[in-house]
Amino acid sequence: MDFSGLGKLLVLMGLSIVALGVLFILLSKWPLAGSGWLGRLPGDILIKRDNFTFYFPLATSVLISVVGSFLVYLFMKR
Repeated sequence: MDFSGLGKLLVLMGLSIVALGVLFILLSKWPLAGSGWLGRLPGDILIKRDNFTFYFPLATSVLISVVGSFLVYLFMKR
């Protein structure tokens, strides 16, 4: 069996995770990231009661999905 393709895929995934981690570290120092705009978009659901808090980042999830799909489309396009 030839595992070179799988090895390349695992290395690419690892480098992508490292790049994403570095991006998150850099974004945490960015002025807009401190305000928490990414997790507080209009469309995110937040319900606060006395002893209960429910948060579902619907709009944030959709935004991340659209951006991720666009990036995958750009990189997989030949």
